[in-house]
Amino acid sequence: MTDFPTGLLFDEAMTILAQVAAEHRLNAETLSLPRCHGRVLAQDVDAPLSLPPFDNSAMDGFALRQADLDGEHTALNLIGEQFAGVAAGLSLGAGQCVRITTGAPMPAGADTVAIKENVRIDGDRVIVPALARGQNVRYAGEDVGEGERVLRAGQVLTPARVSLAASMGLASLSVRRRPTVAVFTSGDELVEPGMPLAPGQIYDSNRDLLMGLLRADGLEPTAWPRLPDDAKQVEIALRDAACAFDLVFTCGAVSAGEKDHIPAVLREFGRIHFWKVKMRPGMPLLFASMDQARMLGLPGNPVSVMATYLSFGRALIDGLQGRAEPRTVLRARLVGSIEKTHPRREFIRARLLSDDDGVLRVDPNPATGSHRLRAAADSDALMVVPEGPQRLGEGTVMDVLPYALG
Repeated sequence: MTDFPTGLLFDEAMTILAQVAAEHRLNAETLSLPRCHGRVLAQDVDAPLSLPPFDNSAMDGFALRQADLDGEHTALNLIGEQFAGVAAGLSLGAGQCVRITTGAPMPAGADTVAIKENVRIDGDRVIVPALARGQNVRYAGEDVGEGERVLRAGQVLTPARVSLAASMGLASLSVRRRPTVAVFTSGDELVEPGMPLAPGQIYDSNRDLLMGLLRADGLEPTAWPRLPDDAKQVEIALRDAACAFDLVFTCGAVSAGEKDHIPAVLREFGRIHFWKVKMRPGMPLLFASMDQARMLGLPGNPVSVMATYLSFGRALIDGLQGRAEPRTVLRARLVGSIEKTHPRREFIRARLLSDDDGVLRVDPNPATGSHRLRAAADSDALMVVPEGPQRLGEGTVMDVLPYALG
């Protein structure tokens, strides 16, 4: 018997992870706008002013009173110029117009703008075609009204959202701190790339894989030295990292082998939230807390690292930052067919294709072993096959997790 759940369904494990992440949400910090890109907003933002803040011209042309137009062409008297960035204080009377540039405030009395290319100028007279009232005018507040809620806590600050904040004069925003992240790989068999291999050794590919996935998601992970197959050294390294980082990822040593020391260390010095999830690949996944850190123990095979990071790793990172917007999950039609005989949720390496009709399709890679990294390199997504034995035919609509997500 254990004091933590084991062998959970995928959704059961995800629920626990989300709850723990919400309980340990990272604190907020105020950053200048240029540093806010990609961050998660911590506080709602209400517009301090209207957008546009004043009625202005949408085109270069001539501001006029639509009521003065009579028939297909009307001659108006040109009385001045209004440029963007200044308020000339001009006011229109009957039969008058003003030269105006895009973004310039509308003169008093003007309600319509004739496009420059559509008029004819004869000295101080401007011959204007028929126009509807309000044509080519941007009205104050038509985009955003003063006091309107325009950004919400939990949203990811995309360039457009940062630009919106800038347009309202905001120089900084309150955002969630990004988690500090430590990355461990484990096993005496691992050797740094570039070094010679002894019999029975392999190169450490998981470190570069996981570090790259984290960096692609906007984090700055720290790679720790490899964990040896020694229980005491594993304990010392993990306890040190747990005191200094918000999030600790390990790769390997979380199964039930003689040298898999991580579960015992976390059970003794931390709290295990769950261990082993009914997914393929990635079943030995372990989620725990120790000191200030949330710890996610990923299996050792590289495809298992990808599957568990893209599903649980990203969810944990998002939960710690209070991200309220779900990550992108694409839907694509299956190329070929699949026969699934086991009950676990499965993540299959695949390529996304778009056919000439604009239909997104997903083509699974035939490789099945979680050690087969080339199949992952030849793919750009993981196709999600739901729980239960089943046969999926050509054209079945599947959920797909692209390696790179927004």
